[in-house]
Amino acid sequence: MTRRVRFILRQACALCAAALVSTAGLADPFRDGTLDRIRERGAMLLGHRESSVPFSYYNRRGEVVGYSHELALRVVDSVRQQLNQPQLALRLVPITSQNRFEQIAGGAIDLECGSTTHNSERARQVGFSNSIFIIGTRLLTRHDSGIHDFPDLAGRRVITTAGTTSEILMRRMNEERQWRMTIVTAADHAESFQALAAGRAEAFMLDDALLYGEQAKADNPGLWRVTGTPQSFEAYACMMKHGDRDFKRLVDETLARFMLSGEAERLYRKWFMSPLPDTGLNLDFPLSDSMKALFWVPNDKPFQ
Repeated sequence: MTRRVRFILRQACALCAAALVSTAGLADPFRDGTLDRIRERGAMLLGHRESSVPFSYYNRRGEVVGYSHELALRVVDSVRQQLNQPQLALRLVPITSQNRFEQIAGGAIDLECGSTTHNSERARQVGFSNSIFIIGTRLLTRHDSGIHDFPDLAGRRVITTAGTTSEILMRRMNEERQWRMTIVTAADHAESFQALAAGRAEAFMLDDALLYGEQAKADNPGLWRVTGTPQSFEAYACMMKHGDRDFKRLVDETLARFMLSGEAERLYRKWFMSPLPDTGLNLDFPLSDSMKALFWVPNDKPFQ
């Protein structure tokens, strides 16, 4: 079987699966949902992060860029095609870890593609697309800190970004294992790293891909290292209004086509294995087996 034939079969299977998930009640694709609101408004509202390098962040020219943001722009193109509005306006709305869920639930944004973890608890509040990234939660620390793994955090001062799953994990570990850590939080990932670099914390817990991003943009990346046994594996996904089957189907089909065509892997290499377009920094974060499997079989399954 040729590579081309395998690609066609994989794409057909994935798109059929996405369609089966969303077949209930599809008589009117604009039935009082996200697509209907976008059409009536004449614009799509896309939520984005400000400093989640290299997923969704501002570059030095103040433009929103990143791996997740490029995926979101593919979805925007699909919405324009679905609504037959090629000139549909796009409005970019900055969000934070703390307000992103209420922004979706309240209709302030139609879609968010950044670094949001899809888990079962969150899925009761908002909707999630097919996964776009698989990460592990680890630590960023100085080479000379003496911290190599999570037990070394006992009695230490540790920082993470408020409103993240890492904050929940860290507080749970501290209570269950009685490590007596001093846990501090910051508003976003950039502020968390600034506190670490200033000596206000000895380690920074977060998703490994984001930690590599913070290390890469540090003044002296060689001072820092990502370390520690992952405390969880998590799936990032785009976030949308809960229960909107039609919009989810469109988003999932767009992402599946992009992954199965090989474009997603090329995009990964651009943002994680090559110099970043605006800074020249290279995260040097190779494609994992989990990511290869995701590109081969797109799905919307959370890890927890």
